[in-house]
Amino acid sequence: MNNVHVVNHPLCCHNLSIIRDKNTSAEVFRNAIRRITYLLFYKATEDLELEDVVIETPLEKCNSKKLSNKNEIIIAPILRAGLIFSDIANEIMPYATVRHIGMYRDEQTLTPVWYYNKIPIEFNHPENKIILILDPMLATGNSAIDAIKLFTNKNVPQKNIRFVSLISAPEGLEKVQKAFPDVQIVTANIDKHLNEHGYICPGLGDAGDRIFNTVEN
Repeated sequence: MNNVHVVNHPLCCHNLSIIRDKNTSAEVFRNAIRRITYLLFYKATEDLELEDVVIETPLEKCNSKKLSNKNEIIIAPILRAGLIFSDIANEIMPYATVRHIGMYRDEQTLTPVWYYNKIPIEFNHPENKIILILDPMLATGNSAIDAIKLFTNKNVPQKNIRFVSLISAPEGLEKVQKAFPDVQIVTANIDKHLNEHGYICPGLGDAGDRIFNTVEN
């Protein structure tokens, strides 16, 4: 698929096996996700614009590069599971702005229900915003599409938006790509399919419950 990037680094594959295991504890699950997240973010940010600068080292001046000052990076985790991604994003990009998105899936209709939105009504210079939407699971694609619309409706170009997930379903990927063909999607794996309840198979269960240790036995 165009603009879909699967990070199949050996360390990513190894830690994906850990988080799929139903017997993995919440602590080990969280740590494995963090290790995968670093790899996903390196991929999602590899084309950020740079500018030339002159740096003075303890020995002499030299030509170097840094992220362009004209762009503002916005980290947008979808609550609640996306929070574990934003922890790593803040560590890698402490200068970025964090804008939380609150939605959950109605289990009957499989449509997103909004409950929190702190995105500004409009952006100054939306063409200079780089958006990283964070959600561990891209399943039906409905939440992803609503989150992306939140920014495209404010005139942020599709090409400036990256959707970062742990695992994705082909059905959701197809739906998002059809709606927003220029949005980049970065994921650790494309799983087989969605089941009749809209869950990714083989998947890893409910990411939020496993991250926050709220799985009901």
